[in-house]
Amino acid sequence: MSRAHDEQTIALAAMFQAASLVDQIANRGMVAQNSLETSIYSLFVTDPKITEDIFGGVHDLPFNLSMGLKALNDVVEKKKDAKANNVTNYVLSMIMLEQKLSKNKDMLNIMGKRIDETKEKARYFNPEDENALDNPSSYTHSNVIANVASLYQDTISSFSFRIQVGGDPRHLQNAENAARIRALLLAGIRAAMLWRQVGGKRWHLLFFRSRLRPSLRKIMA
Repeated sequence: MSRAHDEQTIALAAMFQAASLVDQIANRGMVAQNSLETSIYSLFVTDPKITEDIFGGVHDLPFNLSMGLKALNDVVEKKKDAKANNVTNYVLSMIMLEQKLSKNKDMLNIMGKRIDETKEKARYFNPEDENALDNPSSYTHSNVIANVASLYQDTISSFSFRIQVGGDPRHLQNAENAARIRALLLAGIRAAMLWRQVGGKRWHLLFFRSRLRPSLRKIMA
């Protein structure tokens, strides 16, 4: 069991978590706060020492990515249902969009600058918290989410290929839900970039599920 497989599993779990959260918001209008905070916060961890730091560190990883780890495990063990198929389709779409993004250096530069600016706004919207920038809950403030959603619209949404999110129109038409969905899609694409950086390839997900099992068991344990 290699370190690369562990890192690829973590990145995949992060994609599946973002996709699962999108699916839950679209269909139920609500999600677990900790899972949401972990996914959104990952966008703002731009200089991690190790991959686990992006999602709260080694100790908290099984809890912070529990939703994504479970969803990924269901795919690996072929425990599929209609909802799981939706989530997997979102993940595959995130990978496709990341491939397009990685070829657009100007867009990457814009996104990096806007993420840095939004990070400073997280401090502004949480003035009473001296450690606001290190607190994942700071980044789920509605104004911060709105800024990330706007970044998604100004960049990723300009590609001809778009992720079509299905769900209950009552939830999808809610402005706050729509913003959270866009922010989570961006978090998923960030995880797809991480996955590629640690050696992940799309066909690995389709044909080499068995090699994910040891890493999944290790992390989930």
